[in-house]
Amino acid sequence: MLAARPGHQPGGQFKRLQCTPDLLPNDVTGVSIFNQQNGQFEFRPGPVFVNILLADEINRATPRTQSSLLEAMQEQQVTVDGITHTLPRPFLVLATQNPVEYEGTFPLPEAQLDRFLMRLSVGYPAFADEKALLTHLQGNTPSIA
Repeated sequence: MLAARPGHQPGGQFKRLQCTPDLLPNDVTGVSIFNQQNGQFEFRPGPVFVNILLADEINRATPRTQSSLLEAMQEQQVTVDGITHTLPRPFLVLATQNPVEYEGTFPLPEAQLDRFLMRLSVGYPAFADEKALLTHLQGNTPSIA
């Protein structure tokens, strides 16, 4: 949920986009579909038309699909079939990625890496810490406060 100024209701939309090798740029930005009833093309917005987009495992998508996020991240808009569509404000992209050593990953281009404010590497816990976590949970699902 997005934070709001005092006196305003919090709001905003969030979507998670699972990136896969078969994901196409139009699956991200949207597509124009021909409406046979009125004989015109109608724009159907893609998942990028939200306030916060989580691109999960972004480096599993092909470079072409990754680049479909570049205009959105830099200019807060997308262009489909020559028509520019403004994204909601505020607009933010969060992304996760798999280690590049994993099979089926594509490196992110420098032009895209530059658009992210920060990069965090979580890594794996040490064996003793992982064992302590499992012992502490004892088969229970952790609750989210």
